Amino acid sequence: MPENQNERTPFVVKDCALIAIATGEKAQNLRELRDRLLVIDAGSIYYHFWAGRLRPGFDDPEYNNDFASWGRHALHDGKIAERLGAIDPKEFESLEDLRHELIEVIEERLDESEMVPWAKSDQQFNFLTSQIVVFTTKKSLEHPKDLVDAIPRMSVGSIFYHFIDAMRRTPNKTDDFREWLSGFNQKYAGLYDEIAKLDPYFQTLTQIREQLSQIFKSYFKRSSK
Repeated sequence: MPENQNERTPFVVKDCALIAIATGEKAQNLRELRDRLLVIDAGSIYYHFWAGRLRPGFDDPEYNNDFASWGRHALHDGKIAERLGAIDPKEFESLEDLRHELIEVIEERLDESEMVPWAKSDQQFNFLTSQIVVFTTKKSLEHPKDLVDAIPRMSVGSIFYHFIDAMRRTPNKTDDFREWLSGFNQKYAGLYDEIAKLDPYFQTLTQIREQLSQIFKSYFKRSSK
């Protein structure tokens, strides 16, 4: 559990929204998808793996990223959909490493068959990127125990900002909850470790909120005995 110099700094609850931005890059078939991935901005890869969680209807996703979903529903290729859907972006040090994995998986599939899967003309893969807009909620928490009541009331936008987006902007590449707890000089090391076990990728934001809520509630219930 890393330490920082911000002990006792309040936890400021924020909310966010993502504005989708078209890149102009499209793919009609699996080979074109591979070719575009070679040059597309890394921010677009981030968008298609993570940003979908803020779209309506993601509470029961069939696939966890847009590439896998397109492979299944537009290309009708169950094998590529399964392989792309199994990629966990958390396992990669950088978006460039994730890009290489995507390309490798696609090239492996292309090598297996002489037929290149095509999508209908109205089912192209449109590469998007995004701009995050952050909102203040005027909620400030002084003690980790305050999160017991605060987390269940957080919007999914707040959960995305503090638990997912935080991983690419915090010094320790962790969520904001652990980043804040690290400023209490190991006092909440056990709570920190419990949060670290929560997998943000193969769950919806609603499920993440519920699990975070349970983690904080259980921890402080035990510590009060």
